Amino acid sequence: MTKDIATPLRTKEILAKHGFHLKKSLGQNFLIDTNILTNIVDASGVDHETGVIEIGPGIGALTEHLARRAKKVVAIEIDQRLLPVLEDTLSPYENTTVVHSDVLKADLEQLLIDHFSDVKQVKVVANLPYYVTTPILMRFLESKINVQSLTVMIQAEVAERIAAEPGTKEYGALSIAAQYYAVAERTMIVPASVFIPQPRVDSAVLHLEVREEPAAKVKDESYFFKVFHASFANRRKTILNNLTHNLGTKEEKPAIVEALEEAGIDPKRRGETLSIQEFALLSDALYTRLKA
Repeated sequence: MTKDIATPLRTKEILAKHGFHLKKSLGQNFLIDTNILTNIVDASGVDHETGVIEIGPGIGALTEHLARRAKKVVAIEIDQRLLPVLEDTLSPYENTTVVHSDVLKADLEQLLIDHFSDVKQVKVVANLPYYVTTPILMRFLESKINVQSLTVMIQAEVAERIAAEPGTKEYGALSIAAQYYAVAERTMIVPASVFIPQPRVDSAVLHLEVREEPAAKVKDESYFFKVFHASFANRRKTILNNLTHNLGTKEEKPAIVEALEEAGIDPKRRGETLSIQEFALLSDALYTRLKA
């Protein structure tokens, strides 16, 4: 058994060996706790029949834990300087492939065709850079590629917002956007002290189990997204005021009131009190009056 990468001593040895300097701009924080890595892999449900897409493998700490459990791991790394490091640290694991790419620009469908035609299921598991968490998650969810789940370590506050329930202060447009496509669960908090260098805030592991069908049926998906984003534009305002100012016009206010009544929603309610199903009903009622 090779020595785990995710220890303070081994991590420092690897960085020194390759003369690697961390880039703040890429949000590079490397994990140095093997127990947390084991817990992440456990939460993902990865097994010997699973193909894994990892984003931002760093020096390979999580990658090696995944390689020991999965059938195949494809790690997408944007930083070219890390390619020789990963070639070294992952050399014991023949079931790993490193792809030099920006995951936000990569052809995800082609990635699955090229690497995962022989696996039973594909899952995303990653320690995501804070600054691109939301774009990466939404890229996978909105692309609707055949991925069963996403298990990611992200900023604790963002994980709370994604998994939030209606009526809580954390609940907002991001909660609905993610939960429309997936069932969200925050599985554990990860303290800043287990990273090199230490970030300023704690992290959390979030598990997103992708739904076979979206959480609600709507006439027009892009319009549905516009409706709930408009509803949270100013959290202090009622849903009627937010929709009037951010979706329709003052002249269309009577039509918005009618749509709210049809959906069974009190115009004085605030956006954070509405469930996904209520937003779906409202979106369809508004679409009929303002768009159709």
